[in-house]
Amino acid sequence: MSFQAPAFLLALLLVPLAALAYGAAQRRRRAAADAFASPAVRASALPRTPGWRRHAPIALYGLALAALAIALARPEATIAVPAEQATIVLAIDRSGSMRATDVKPTRLEAMQAAANRFLERIPRRVKVGAVAFNTKADVLEAPTTDRAPVRAAIEALTAGGGTATGDALDASLELIRRGGPDRPPAAVVLISDGKSTAGRDPVDAAREAADLGVPVYTVALGTPGATIVDAKGRTQPAPPDPDTLRAMAEASGGQSFAVEDADALNQVYERLGSQVATEHKPQEITAAFAGGALALVAGGALLSLHWFRRLV
Repeated sequence: MSFQAPAFLLALLLVPLAALAYGAAQRRRRAAADAFASPAVRASALPRTPGWRRHAPIALYGLALAALAIALARPEATIAVPAEQATIVLAIDRSGSMRATDVKPTRLEAMQAAANRFLERIPRRVKVGAVAFNTKADVLEAPTTDRAPVRAAIEALTAGGGTATGDALDASLELIRRGGPDRPPAAVVLISDGKSTAGRDPVDAAREAADLGVPVYTVALGTPGATIVDAKGRTQPAPPDPDTLRAMAEASGGQSFAVEDADALNQVYERLGSQVATEHKPQEITAAFAGGALALVAGGALLSLHWFRRLV
């Protein structure tokens, strides 16, 4: 929480001062009672005291004073709101290991289905671009609000080749840079199923994304024991590399996910669809504190009237 006029927070000092004044008044009251009757006969000479009820309305008034002081300082809270003009780039691994069938029906087909759900979930005004990568990175579609060409480009992907994860992130960032220095918020969602085998170091590219203020959300797809059959009929291991993808996400300020089946992948993409299409903005919440102060004053007054037939 932050404040637009923090100097008014000095008014909070009135709360302990008021509490001290109230305590002094209570001590004077007890002293007057002691002077009127000795402790031995006070119980029969004086009416029964209301106990804690005497102090409850005053306590509510004190809380109301604190809430009013905070309201005068014009507090702000940072909340997530829909980023209607955000840019998201999907960076999609299409290396040969995406033919593995540990994620049904294949890793590539599961990714294509999840990407379609992602495109359906995010707000229409959010621009989405796509980059595909194997040994090299290719721009499939520049960021656009038209989902049809992005969806068609992703559905047309086939698997083959190595994995140039760092180059894919570079290409994604280049698409984002085209928005200029005053571009809207942007993020990259990168899905891969294997270790980077070509191009620049992916974690270095993620640090560059952090410098641009672009978080990278990574998804490691597949199971550790997965295999594929290469062009020569040989069985090759095809494990994912969640450690590198996690390091990329951490370096850029994003999040990492590791999934081993199509259902989990769908859930991640649905979650990302709402998460990356929001931005955090400060919103003034003065009215909440002012309303709270009014409610506390009203509560204290009602209790005092009910118990003592007076406001204080």
